[in-house]
Amino acid sequence: MPSIRSVGTRANSTRCSGGGLLCAGIICGTPIPDQREFVTEIDPSVPLRAQRGDEQAFLEIVEFYYPRCLRFARNMMGNEQDAEEAVQDAFVRVHDSFHRFREDARFDPWLFRILANRCRTLLGRAKRHRELIEYGEVPLAIASAASPIEIEEEFGADWAEEVRLVLETLPPEQREAFLLRHVEDLSYEDIAVITGAGLSALRMRVKRACDTLRIRLTEVEKRHGS
Repeated sequence: MPSIRSVGTRANSTRCSGGGLLCAGIICGTPIPDQREFVTEIDPSVPLRAQRGDEQAFLEIVEFYYPRCLRFARNMMGNEQDAEEAVQDAFVRVHDSFHRFREDARFDPWLFRILANRCRTLLGRAKRHRELIEYGEVPLAIASAASPIEIEEEFGADWAEEVRLVLETLPPEQREAFLLRHVEDLSYEDIAVITGAGLSALRMRVKRACDTLRIRLTEVEKRHGS
């Protein structure tokens, strides 16, 4: 099997795809163009070629999705090392499980289901020290900021720090649903495939995550205004 790490590292340095509410630059810490300029789903023929044993097609998949998967895993796991482990393990499982991929299925939900399962497994391990995730933005008022540094410059350090802290303390199922919906821009139907949860439960998880973030950030706003 090709080296996932080397391909992923190269891809991560050149691409940062995603089209959700949050600009990928906020998550990665580097400004990038408007996400609408990026294609967020790979050509359906590529997974089918990989399924038939085309290793070059598998490399295309890794290069295309690695930055997006790493972003999701980083924000789920809370640190770079665990995120890298989750993503690399997920791609190994993708490579070894392609015989289970249905030709009539969409690839994105299948991939993210494998990745989300791996993140849950790693999160279930013995407690470890977690670094604060680099995240920015939930209120639409700061949606245009391209990085945590810009959030701090425009709205103050309290905003950036509060967002990091709140997302870190969300229950894993709420954080997972929030990231898939508002960062990866996946539909609730796709998220249901990934998580195995019902649509109503997913909507409630996202709502609770947003409510928590809104309350905490409103408190920060009041402190700024006082």
